[in-house]
Amino acid sequence: MPRRDAPEQDDPATPFPLISDISAARWLLVFIIAAAAYFFHGFLVPVLAATIIAFASWPLSRSVQRGLGIDRTATAALFVLVIVLFLVVPIAMALLYAFRELQQWISWVFAVNAYGAPAPVWMTELPQIGDWIDEQWARHVGRPGAIAELVQLTSGSTIASIYRSVLAAGNVAFHLALNLLFMLIALFVFYRDGDRIAGQIDVVGARILPRRWERLSRVVPLTISATVTGMALIAMGEGVILGIAYWIAGVPSPVTLGVITGIMALVPGGAPLCFTLVSIYLVASGSTLAGVALFLWGSIELFVVDKTIRPVLVGGPVKMPFLPTFFGLVGGVKTMGIVGLFVGPVLMALLVAIWREWLREIRTHPQNP
Repeated sequence: MPRRDAPEQDDPATPFPLISDISAARWLLVFIIAAAAYFFHGFLVPVLAATIIAFASWPLSRSVQRGLGIDRTATAALFVLVIVLFLVVPIAMALLYAFRELQQWISWVFAVNAYGAPAPVWMTELPQIGDWIDEQWARHVGRPGAIAELVQLTSGSTIASIYRSVLAAGNVAFHLALNLLFMLIALFVFYRDGDRIAGQIDVVGARILPRRWERLSRVVPLTISATVTGMALIAMGEGVILGIAYWIAGVPSPVTLGVITGIMALVPGGAPLCFTLVSIYLVASGSTLAGVALFLWGSIELFVVDKTIRPVLVGGPVKMPFLPTFFGLVGGVKTMGIVGLFVGPVLMALLVAIWREWLREIRTHPQNP
């Protein structure tokens, strides 16, 4: 005689579920993840920036904590304060000053468009091409209204609308400040609870990739640290050093050119292109000694950085080719703005590192699935 509490497997009256418990749980998880991505996608950029900074400075933060004998909360507050004073404030001041210089350039463009202007003397005195430049300048730039016609032809917009767009770009300062605040808050949490967060990620990662997670999880922080140190910090240093050199050489708008050089230094060959063009400008405008001195100084500084400082700082698993670096920079700026200058190359470095790890594993264990 069957037990009363035993389930009746073949009872036609028992309803058969349309969706199993596992399928319902999976669809619920997908819905929650999609909802979270929709509501919190605006926090992605500051959190990524905080993650990159925390990874790059994590060993130093632990060393400072042990050396000073303070707790994690005090260490997190100290490092956030240092980053604000020595990274955020100088970059903000440099960008603000560069924007003011850019406004002077725009005012000059409006004056030339309204009243016309002859070609600069240093352009017309260039050997072989000076006369051609003078002719093209008079045709496309020098006469009143020529710049507006050129802008209309190339972009489909009027020069006034572009100027209004540039001025309206100042309205995004509030959003940038808000993202910066979110980044600093996330950075404080990462410094304070980084060990706990990393442990939880290791548990989930070992479940998803049981054979590969241990090695990949060690490559990721090394890759991020090497990329930030070898690309971002060195690029900012080159921008500052060459910006000072521009100022000493008497180049107009040295801060703006220094910022441009620092951004271009993220791309292999970008910094040499910048100081070479500035040196050519100085030589063509009559400052031959200053132009030659600037070119020699930039070449020596770049040689020292690339041959001594960068290999020591980078090392590790990252030797980024040109194409992934370029795609990471352009894609990062297009997607995330200024923060993308750092996030894009780091993501590309991670992809390259993971790809190399997979290739190494396939060559070492060709029979493994």
